[in-house]
Amino acid sequence: MKKVLSVVGARPNFIKLAALHPHLCKNFNHIIIHTGQHYDLELSRYFFDELEIPEPNYNLHAGSATHGMQTARIISGCEKILLSEKPDVVLVYGDTNSTLGGALAAAKLHIPTAHVEAGMRSYDRSMPEEINRVITDHISSLLLCPSDTAAKFLKKEGVTKNVFVTGDIMYDIFLKTNPDYSALKENKIQGEYFFTTIHRQENTNNKVKLKCIFEALNSLNRQVVIPVHPRTEKSLRRMSVKTNNLKLIKPVKYSQCIALQQQSRKVITDSGGIQKEAYWLKVPCITIRDSTEWPETVSSGWNILVDPSQTLIEETVKNFKNPQTHPDFYGEGKASAKIVSHLKNYL
Repeated sequence: MKKVLSVVGARPNFIKLAALHPHLCKNFNHIIIHTGQHYDLELSRYFFDELEIPEPNYNLHAGSATHGMQTARIISGCEKILLSEKPDVVLVYGDTNSTLGGALAAAKLHIPTAHVEAGMRSYDRSMPEEINRVITDHISSLLLCPSDTAAKFLKKEGVTKNVFVTGDIMYDIFLKTNPDYSALKENKIQGEYFFTTIHRQENTNNKVKLKCIFEALNSLNRQVVIPVHPRTEKSLRRMSVKTNNLKLIKPVKYSQCIALQQQSRKVITDSGGIQKEAYWLKVPCITIRDSTEWPETVSSGWNILVDPSQTLIEETVKNFKNPQTHPDFYGEGKASAKIVSHLKNYL
């Protein structure tokens, strides 16, 4: 039986792995490396337990560090395991440092790499995720794209060999997930509210941006519910940012996150994954970034990009009107089966 090795380390990686793992197990010997990029128990263990992902075969405990240091730890740790396991192909997911580290380690050892969610582009090189995407795509042997747009982006860059549109693998798990409304009761969330997540370093590490964002959230005319990312929590304390009118709650499980978005009036975020989840739930989304790797959500009118300005955020939230149409960009929820089929054909 052929051996496939997955490298994961953060929330979006875990969700993609959860969708794909059952299909991989039926067809391959599947090995999992958890890089430990998300070292916080609530951000990591929640997802493995809830999404029924088996205990990883390896944990690198990369932890929090600068991008260079963290990626270096992941490359070094993966290299040792790859030399020992000798997989037939390495699977990497999305655009995290774990994605890049796993792909680089495999490429240096001449092990084929398959990139799940290949071809995504924001064309904003100031985002570390964009660097991760571009490099990973150009060193991968098999490129598995979530949309036609992604495949077109690769073609523009001269990447045309072994490129396949599979649909979005996160849509697979989304369709199978029953929303868990317990977080609303546990946190006494009642009435209309906006659901918010803020975690990207370009927002949380910049005092001016972070204050503008939270001043805007504080001034909105509805309750704002925010599961607080550990990085954001540290920045809020360090920078003495006021959160008086906001409902800050602990990180939630995937199914709880879906429920909180579903019941909200609008979603305000800087997350890539949340943008898509809001789109699938048909909840208007305001993304506090000047670019996105999911341009279809913007062109459809369901997602609006906005700079971290108090006035702009307030006006956008107030004036957002739901579009009349909701195009199907990301497949029919069968990406996992298609990915396994392409892997079998490739091997």
